[in-house]
Amino acid sequence: MALRSLFLHLLTALTAARAITVYNQLPLAAQTTASTATSSGAAPAATGNYTGLAAYDPTTWPPPALPNPLPATQFALDLMPSADTVQGISMQVPGSFFGISIEMSVATQVLGINASFLQVPFLNLMALIADRAGQVVIRVGGNTQDYATLVANTSDGRMVEKQAIDPNNPTGTPTLIFTDELLYTMANISKFVNVKWFLGVPFDDSTNIHMEIVEHGEQIIGNNLLGFQVSNEPDLYAKHLHRNETYGASDFYVEFGNWRDAFNNDALVPAKKTMIGPSLSLWNTTYWSLDDTWNTGFLPNYVDNLYALSVERYPADNCDFFYGGTVVYPPDVFPDYLSHSSGKGLVSNLLDSTLVAQQYSLPFIMFETNSASCGGFAGVSNVYGIALWALDYGLQMVYSNLTHALVHVGGQDVFYNPFTPPPTNESLYHEWTIGPIFYSILAMTEVLGNTNTSRVVDLFANGDNDLTPAYAIYENDELARVALFNYMDDPTGAAALDVTIAVGGNATGQPLATPSQVRVKYLAAPSVSEKFNITWAGRTLGGMYECDGRLNGTEEIVTVPCDTTAGTCTVHVPAPGFALVFVSDAALQDAQAQATATFPTTALTKTINTVSVDAAALQTSNGHSGRTRVLGSTSKGSASSAPHGVTVSGWVAVGAGLVSGLAALLVAVA
Repeated sequence: MALRSLFLHLLTALTAARAITVYNQLPLAAQTTASTATSSGAAPAATGNYTGLAAYDPTTWPPPALPNPLPATQFALDLMPSADTVQGISMQVPGSFFGISIEMSVATQVLGINASFLQVPFLNLMALIADRAGQVVIRVGGNTQDYATLVANTSDGRMVEKQAIDPNNPTGTPTLIFTDELLYTMANISKFVNVKWFLGVPFDDSTNIHMEIVEHGEQIIGNNLLGFQVSNEPDLYAKHLHRNETYGASDFYVEFGNWRDAFNNDALVPAKKTMIGPSLSLWNTTYWSLDDTWNTGFLPNYVDNLYALSVERYPADNCDFFYGGTVVYPPDVFPDYLSHSSGKGLVSNLLDSTLVAQQYSLPFIMFETNSASCGGFAGVSNVYGIALWALDYGLQMVYSNLTHALVHVGGQDVFYNPFTPPPTNESLYHEWTIGPIFYSILAMTEVLGNTNTSRVVDLFANGDNDLTPAYAIYENDELARVALFNYMDDPTGAAALDVTIAVGGNATGQPLATPSQVRVKYLAAPSVSEKFNITWAGRTLGGMYECDGRLNGTEEIVTVPCDTTAGTCTVHVPAPGFALVFVSDAALQDAQAQATATFPTTALTKTINTVSVDAAALQTSNGHSGRTRVLGSTSKGSASSAPHGVTVSGWVAVGAGLVSGLAALLVAVA
């Protein structure tokens, strides 16, 4: 009815005024998608009508119900001023703890068309991280690395070309060929932003090893290349029919050794200590475990070539349907992500291996992670609740002595991307779309600061309540920041928290060291089900198709005065919410972004019909008379040579034809 009314109104207006002006018109597909999205608050159940790309799925689910009774909404944290007296505190980690994992098959969409045409939004997003953390670590690899071959040229001239789809892999992984242009693209990105790279190598045939990617990678990327991932989730090779059904840890040990020998025997590979493994998925220990790998002699025999130990871990399986299993209903698993237990459970079986890594003086890296395997869950992996989960999970990994965690980026058909470029055929009028988990990456840089000395301890806050976790962050072994979470969703405010922080004194038995005030930044949204109305310290990266990689808005830092007599500071945490408390100006400065460099577009890919007019000026303009104006053509080289143009009466005829067509279209749509 609304569309028919609009049509009649347009027809009437045309008859009277003989002119129609339409402002800010979106493509039809964009309007259809936008009209089904929820903006904030308690989200309705999904209608199931959406059939487009997963990255733009508008599905949302109602927030999980509040617990009954509520946990305590007022509690105290008595903190030690120095890390020297804190038991169980982590080792030092860099501010760049959270990095990015990019599936090799989508490198062209994310990084750039080639080494000369880099994606400007990507540069801007990486600059946001590097400006706060000092650098960004990025892995290019994933399932597609195992069957990727470096070639001199591709048939279509692109730097990455997809070949056949692997029918045995639930992600539909294609085999790839790529050229040196990919490596030059990575190298050029590092000239603009301080990006350090991990590169995946093919592990499809360990008896006929392709060392070209290692040779060319070291030569082209140079010191900005940290290491090579040798194998990707080898514990799933048998399941994916990439090896025989008895393939296990001892077989992998032999194949990894073949690669080690290839590194050592290649005179074109000067850097030998750059191998990374074993990168197990740990999805099902009936295949094999990390301990099984260590028991083969992996570490003492290969340590001289290892840059780091690695693992890949997703908290939930969304691949089981591929094998005839049960399809997961997202609302059933949504509450699992709104719990401190999730992150603790994910790292629990890594603790022994992080100790092993320290014994061998090796970093231990979560090489690929996100909310769920095979692209995540609609309405769960792409909402604010997952941003809270990722921050909590990340801090739990730091507390457990991991060195980095790389958040995975897939293509258009996944829900969990931290950022997604627009489909290629929409790149002229759409910008990038930011996923909530990117805010976790951004916030983590400020949680840890840029001195690379941060140590983290889980405070087991509020009786170790799953819905209200908290962490203390020590920088240069002095208390710098406190991270406070509230997973509960309550628009009434009854479940909001008031957390009282004391530094020294009280239960610690030490002299009071509480400051006179603290500063607070919030990662905020109106609901755990919110998709786009998310802010970090009052600033946002926009909604669907709206991001050019730059933050919008004015930064908001809340000053909270402390009770100097009692030696306490009370910080409010909304439901839901995350608050980062800076206990000193120095702690704020160490985490504060400087003037972030942004990057202009320096090449035009559309050079015809590119005129732009300010929307406000156009809307208030009376235009010109068409009676004496000659109208040319919008096609290059085909301007009319006729002495007279189309007059106003001609425009009316054209307009009537357009409206008739619109009427037919509306009938068809209705």
